[in-house]
Amino acid sequence: MPIRTAVLLCLLALSTAVTAQVRVGLMVSATGPTTAIGIPQKNTGDLLPKKIGDATVEYIQYDDGGDTTRAVQNVKKLLQEHRVDAIIGPSTTPNALAMLDFIAEGKVPLLATVGTSAVVEPLDAKKRWVFKTTQNDDLIAAALIKHMVRTGVKTYGFIGFKDPYGENWYRVFAPMAEKAGIQLVATEYYQRTDASVTGQVLKLVLARPEAMLIAGVGGPAVLPQWTLRDQGYKGTIYQTHGVATDDFIRLGKDRVEGTILAAGPMLVIDEIPDANPVKKVATAYIGAYEKQFGQKPATFGANTWDSGLILQRAIPVALRKAKPGSEAFRVALRDAIEQEREIVGCQGVFNMSPTNHNGMDERARVLVTVKDGRFRLLPE
Repeated sequence: MPIRTAVLLCLLALSTAVTAQVRVGLMVSATGPTTAIGIPQKNTGDLLPKKIGDATVEYIQYDDGGDTTRAVQNVKKLLQEHRVDAIIGPSTTPNALAMLDFIAEGKVPLLATVGTSAVVEPLDAKKRWVFKTTQNDDLIAAALIKHMVRTGVKTYGFIGFKDPYGENWYRVFAPMAEKAGIQLVATEYYQRTDASVTGQVLKLVLARPEAMLIAGVGGPAVLPQWTLRDQGYKGTIYQTHGVATDDFIRLGKDRVEGTILAAGPMLVIDEIPDANPVKKVATAYIGAYEKQFGQKPATFGANTWDSGLILQRAIPVALRKAKPGSEAFRVALRDAIEQEREIVGCQGVFNMSPTNHNGMDERARVLVTVKDGRFRLLPE
């Protein structure tokens, strides 16, 4: 082959590789009742890399307003009109669960940024396309129960969202607590949009539990705690990682002092030892976010950032096997996400597997309290 022809073919190949484009959908709740989660996720989407390996990356973002119907409409657009290779999001558990059939049918990897483990457990043919970048409920629950046992708690009351988030927390937490010898004495639920939970709280208080667990997310998780304190409840109040945001303290004021929760280490990153690999990654993300938006991000934004880090490891692997825009590429991408190891993120270290689509271990959680209007690290 003449040298000139060979050079031209090489240049053509390089040009083709460089111009390969991966399309990633971003689904957030930047409006509606869960903006404390959706806005930092939306903003973080603007920080994700526009080039990964030899491919450019286009991000197509949709706001579902926290509404399940809109979430379904949006995912259909991403799959059918934009023909995305992967999706990051959404912000809420009900919306994620509503998308599963379409994700499986379209064979598109979903990096779910929601709290509950119900989106990846039990792992079946449908959920094999879903991966999750927040801590699973049982990982967080174990830390709370460990604290309850250490402080002598024997009884507790439960109040949670009347949706898959609260219901899954009850399903996970209750048997774990029972096994630890901690008795559930009252259970109540409420809607994310409720303006009052006085009736539920009065029933809880009458049961006289030594502690309370609230299973909610963002601002709406403050309402039961505020009401409990106003009704004179003096026991320890536990919350889930759904309140790992400064908005929880801003809205709850003195009513949330003393709250116990477990969350990702980024929530108290200044108190995390430098030797922890998460600290370097989380500090870099916080710095980039602060530079762009003038404030520190809520930890929920880190779920989107970590999804981007996972794609940065998986996309180059998939590119070696197929072209973006094809089913073969999406299958290769799914397989790569499942097979990559020790991906260090802001929230923890990810080791996905065919039987675990969360891949987080105890490095992904810390025990935290609210003290003097700040989140502070507690020893486990």
